[in-house]
Amino acid sequence: MAAKKYDAGVKEYRHMYWTPDYTPRDTDLLAVFKVVGQAGVANEEVAAAVAAESSTGTWSTCWSELLTDLDYYKGRAYKIEEVPGDSEAFYAFVAYPIELFEEGSVVNVLTSLVGNVFGFKALRSLRLEDVRFPIAYVMTCQGPPNGIRVERDKMNKYGRPLLGCTIKPKLGLSGRNYGRVVYECLRGGLDFTKDDENINSQPFMRWQNRFEFVAEAIRSAEAETGERKGHYLNVTAPTVEEMFKRAEFAKELGQPIIMHDYLTGGFTANTSLAKWCRDNGMLLHIHRAMHAVIDRNPRHGIHFRVLAKCLRLSGGDHLHTGTVVGKLEGDRQTTLGFVDQLRESFVAEDRSRGNFFDQDWGAMPGVFAVASGGIHVWHMPALVAIFGDDSVLQFGGGTHGHPWGSAAGAAANRVALEAVVEARNAGRQIEREGRDILTAAAKSSPELAIALETWKEIKFEFDTVDKLDVVAG
Repeated sequence: MAAKKYDAGVKEYRHMYWTPDYTPRDTDLLAVFKVVGQAGVANEEVAAAVAAESSTGTWSTCWSELLTDLDYYKGRAYKIEEVPGDSEAFYAFVAYPIELFEEGSVVNVLTSLVGNVFGFKALRSLRLEDVRFPIAYVMTCQGPPNGIRVERDKMNKYGRPLLGCTIKPKLGLSGRNYGRVVYECLRGGLDFTKDDENINSQPFMRWQNRFEFVAEAIRSAEAETGERKGHYLNVTAPTVEEMFKRAEFAKELGQPIIMHDYLTGGFTANTSLAKWCRDNGMLLHIHRAMHAVIDRNPRHGIHFRVLAKCLRLSGGDHLHTGTVVGKLEGDRQTTLGFVDQLRESFVAEDRSRGNFFDQDWGAMPGVFAVASGGIHVWHMPALVAIFGDDSVLQFGGGTHGHPWGSAAGAAANRVALEAVVEARNAGRQIEREGRDILTAAAKSSPELAIALETWKEIKFEFDTVDKLDVVAG
């Protein structure tokens, strides 16, 4: 029987795991996969195989299946849909009983949903497009250590997006020179500066030196401007023990915020760090380094909307989301879809934004969306329109590349932001009228005038690779 089942490929799965008459329960975790099966294998059989291999199934009939209620614990492929614009792929919808997953463990959910099934021979390709976490499961996760409202109170910043900047060059500066650049940015008008994702503790600048000089820069900038300032001190480390050592030192220095690379660092480390931040009153900035390895191929991997949902559950107060208008990959509607998942308490199913399910977040705090990657002052109207107030607009080269230096670049960003927010609040169409708004503001800001002249020809006009699945018009 076992050999026959194996030789038949996935046909035996269809009888047990393909259940088109099943109505998902409120407590089920729902997932949708984009699937391309092997030639000659029916879509229903492939969908059933995905459900089986990501839950209770195996290639052979086992006597031990009689020792449990397998009909209750199995995943169920309950619906198949065509993928618009793709004649080979289809969507497979699978429902999983909530009891299959450890409470509060994003690690366990991902291990099940994107584990061995991605290497299954019956598949040519597979991508996890979306997950509906039932509110019963959401309530078992700690979520952001602070959230948007608490962070605004801690930093005393209201009514506008926050402004950030990644320190450049990202590698090679000494601790003292790094602190000098931080100070220039913050005194110029930014709210935050940031370690880049790959600055940890290299020979040219050990982490202790960076933390100390950054703390000194923040104190000086706060004294000069009268505003609360912060720098995302990257505590990502080779071990969890070293990560906490760095976090503790940041706390000792009186710093308000630390940073973690949540994908390269791993969800176990991230959830532990988020819990520590909640217990110790620290804000947590999250970088998404490595995400495109996982999410950029439209037929393979995990869509970023799933990674964003998992981060909100695991814990983080900020998350990089791309910019739509900058140098990094990002379709506008898709980006808006997962930004909603970070910030809203309830997100309705909306295929036009890539959201396949209703998602109830209950009272879980929201996460700041961080727009970062190849942006400059000319992008400001679009960034405010796309991301709204509960965001961090983070300029790297768009600050440091100012001909007058980083402080002038920061001042230009701040003037541009406040001009655009004021125009929006007055009812103007900021994307359509952006040039007039910025040009008028530049008349009283020579820093902005020079910035507008410097970056007037800089554009990143490439085709988006990972787009929403729609029929070509």
